[in-house]
Amino acid sequence: MGRAFEYRKATKLKRWGHMAKTFTKIGKQIAIAVKAGGPEPENNPALRAIIANAKRENMPKDNIERAIKNAMGKDQSDYKEVTYNTTRTVGDVRSVFNKFNGNLGTQGSLSFLFDHKAVFTFKKKDDLDMDEMILDLIDYGVEDEYDEDEEENSITIYGDPSSFGAIQKHLEENGFEVTGAEFTRIPNDLKDVTAEQRETIDKMVEKLEDFDDVQTVYTNMKPE
Repeated sequence: MGRAFEYRKATKLKRWGHMAKTFTKIGKQIAIAVKAGGPEPENNPALRAIIANAKRENMPKDNIERAIKNAMGKDQSDYKEVTYNTTRTVGDVRSVFNKFNGNLGTQGSLSFLFDHKAVFTFKKKDDLDMDEMILDLIDYGVEDEYDEDEEENSITIYGDPSSFGAIQKHLEENGFEVTGAEFTRIPNDLKDVTAEQRETIDKMVEKLEDFDDVQTVYTNMKPE
């Protein structure tokens, strides 16, 4: 009983620790969005998207509102949307690469390995014609390939990052319930790795994601 209790306690603490890190990162994203487009979600597509993601992560409404209020009440000049920022963060990232005998390239040096995409997930309507929808969004660089999650009854589409606001506006104006909206990087050439290499890379990613200033880690490692 004692061991089972301790295991449940440790699992619960780990889950809350993950949620705290997630909420901290979302708070920084909110700060960036507020600085760029203002605190009103109806006038700030990027902020609306982040709020949708925050709700998907079960971030309490009070936390979201507090993050917006905090972003309005102090100088957010230190929050900049870059691949990685600040001398401290670069040093932290470099230390992880050194630990696992890796090399840290210059900013953007490997960007050609990934396609930058705007990603939207929304609830599927019963009368939805995806071919027609793709045609409506083709001018925004939306791809004709999309993902469908039957269990969640949702559709995920991929488009040009520069058209993020236009795509979101189209979905909202046509009555779609957007449940996720973000930028992502999709590898264009997946690499085979050995079981040992996969274990090492997974450990590196876990270490990198522990840093508060690291929002997302991408790899071009082929899935198992």
